[in-house]
Amino acid sequence: MNYYLLVVFNVFVASCSQMLLKQGALKEYTPWWRQYFNPWVIAGYGVLGVTLIGNIFCMSNGVQVKEISIIEALAYLFVPILSFFCFHEKISWLKVCAIATILFGITIFFA
Repeated sequence: MNYYLLVVFNVFVASCSQMLLKQGALKEYTPWWRQYFNPWVIAGYGVLGVTLIGNIFCMSNGVQVKEISIIEALAYLFVPILSFFCFHEKISWLKVCAIATILFGITIFFA
C-alpha cells in the first residue's frame, strides 16, 4: 500500500471536515455554547480526528513527519475547490497563482 496516497486522502478528508465546520458556523444557536456543540461541528471534529489517526498510521509505516507536513499543504488546493462547490465562494486569480506556487513547491520537495 502506498502510504503517501493515504496521506493525500487524509488531507482531502480533513479539508472536507473544514466544510462541515463552516456549515456549522453558518447557523445561529441559542444559547451561545450550542454554536460549538452542534452536529455539524461535532462531525467536523470527529472526521478531523480520524484523519489524525490515519496520519499517525502512515508515520508508523515509514512516512516522515516532514513529508506529511509538506503534503498537508495540499489543503490549500482542496479547501478553495471544496468551498467553491459547497458554498459558492469565489476563487480569485491571485489565489490560483498562490495555489500553483504551493503545488510547485510540493513538486520540488518530492523531486
